[in-house]
Amino acid sequence: MTATTIDIGTFISSTPGLHGGAPHISGKGITLRRIVSWYKRGLAPEEIGDRIGHITLAEVYAALTYYHANVAAIEADIAHQAAEANRLEMLHQSSTDSIA
Repeated sequence: MTATTIDIGTFISSTPGLHGGAPHISGKGITLRRIVSWYKRGLAPEEIGDRIGHITLAEVYAALTYYHANVAAIEADIAHQAAEANRLEMLHQSSTDSIA
């Protein structure tokens, strides 16, 4: 019997126009920043897979491997996303304050 191997590099994609081109699980759209945020909160890979439900444990480990091989790039993506969320929140806050 011949063993089938899978290239783990196929688990991670970056698609222009999807999540701003941020790395994600191929075909699933789950961003690495989402997986990494749970990992940094102390969740085990198995727990992350259970929470998401439609990704495999191999995909979680591929995401974490990609993260550890590209920490600076993923941390920059996480920081950019947080800054954009803060900007939008402030914009929303100022527009609600002007209505009141």
